[in-house]
Amino acid sequence: MNRRLATAAVAALALFGGIGSAKAKEWTKVRIATEGAYAPFNYVQPDGQLAGFDVDIANALCAAMKVECTLVKQDWDGMIPALLARKFDAIVAQMSITEERKKRVAFTNKYSNIGTRALVRKGSGIEVTEVGLTGRKIGVQRETIQDKFLTAKFGSVAEIVRYPSQDEANLDMVAGRVDMLFADPVSLEQNLLKGQWGKDFEFVGPEFRDPEWFGSGTGIAIRQDNPELVEMFNKAIAAIRADGTYQAIAARYFGFDPYGAD
Repeated sequence: MNRRLATAAVAALALFGGIGSAKAKEWTKVRIATEGAYAPFNYVQPDGQLAGFDVDIANALCAAMKVECTLVKQDWDGMIPALLARKFDAIVAQMSITEERKKRVAFTNKYSNIGTRALVRKGSGIEVTEVGLTGRKIGVQRETIQDKFLTAKFGSVAEIVRYPSQDEANLDMVAGRVDMLFADPVSLEQNLLKGQWGKDFEFVGPEFRDPEWFGSGTGIAIRQDNPELVEMFNKAIAAIRADGTYQAIAARYFGFDPYGAD
C-alpha cells in the first residue's frame, strides 16, 4: 500500500470509529423544550414568560452544567418529533420514562415521580372499573401515558375523549362534556380542585403507578445520538439534589417531595 492510500485508510478508519472514537460534542448552549400548558409544572405567565417547576428545574440544571440554556414552548403532541427534528436538544416537561418512548429517545435519570388519578363530579358514583366506566366519556390529554392506559384498559367500553392540552380537558369537565378526567393529581388539584369549581369534584379510585403503563418517573428526553448530554444532565440532577437546590424549588410548588422514593 503506498503512502497516499495508507493515509486515506487511516482517515477512513478514524472517521468510522476504527481507530479511537469521535470526540464528544462540547455543549455550551442547550435548547430545552417544555409545554407551557401544564401548571404547576410548566405554564405561561401573563408577560409571556415560561414558568413552573419544570422551568425552574431546567434553569437549575443549566446552572449546574454551566451552560447557556434557551427555553422553547412546544405543544405536547409534537414534542418528540420536534426533538428528533433537532428543533431543540432536550425536553423537560413531565415526560414519563417508558419502554415505548425509550425506543425513540434517550432519557436521563428521573427528576420526579408522581402518579395518576381519576377525577369525577361529586355524587356521580362512577368507579374506575370496566363496569363503572361502561358508556362513560373520559377526558385525557392526547399522546400521554394516561391516554395509552385508558385506551388499552377501557377503550372497548368507554369513549376516550382526547385533548391537545390538559387545560382543554379541564374546561370540558367543568362544562359537563366528559364524566371523568384521568391525569396527574397535582395538576388536577392546582387547576380544578383549588379553583372556583373545586367543590363540585373529587378524586376516586387508587393512585395509578404501574411501571408497565406509567413508567419509572419523569426524565429529560434527549436524542439517542447525544449520550454526553444525557450524562451531563444526570450529573446535574444529582448535584442539585445534593446541594438542596432541588428541594428548595419543590417547596415553591408542592407540600411533598415530587422526587418520590429512590
